[in-house]
Amino acid sequence: MARDSCLARVTAGVAVGGAVGGAVGAVYGTYEAIRYKVPGLLKIRYIGQTTLGSAAVFGLFLGAGSLIHCGKSY
Repeated sequence: MARDSCLARVTAGVAVGGAVGGAVGAVYGTYEAIRYKVPGLLKIRYIGQTTLGSAAVFGLFLGAGSLIHCGKSY
């Protein structure tokens, strides 16, 4: 039974974190853009910034968690 390499686990963690963070950021950014009545095309910019920021943070933390967990064997 071959174990995945640490790099593969961290990469998968970053990818999953980015996907989850992007989805949450898009929903939250849309909600806030509507709630605070952001005008016109600035809504798209605001939603994009929220989506990318959230994806980056989630990906960073899930990747770091995967890196920390990588050294442990059970």
